[in-house]
Amino acid sequence: MKLVQYVKNSYQELVHKVAWPSVSQLQNSAIVVMVASLLFALVIVVMDLSFENIMKFIYGLLY
Repeated sequence: MKLVQYVKNSYQELVHKVAWPSVSQLQNSAIVVMVASLLFALVIVVMDLSFENIMKFIYGLLY
């Protein structure tokens, strides 16, 4: 019986107590996440290319 009561309480909390965001809030959040992800990926690409060129330069001096 505890399981049934738990499921009922969980349902009641999800329906009545949780503040669900609106569609426009979800869209705005998704856009922010996409832009941040793209910027983060761009920074990683720049760092990777820079490190690659630095290492090529160092190896070129040594060999």
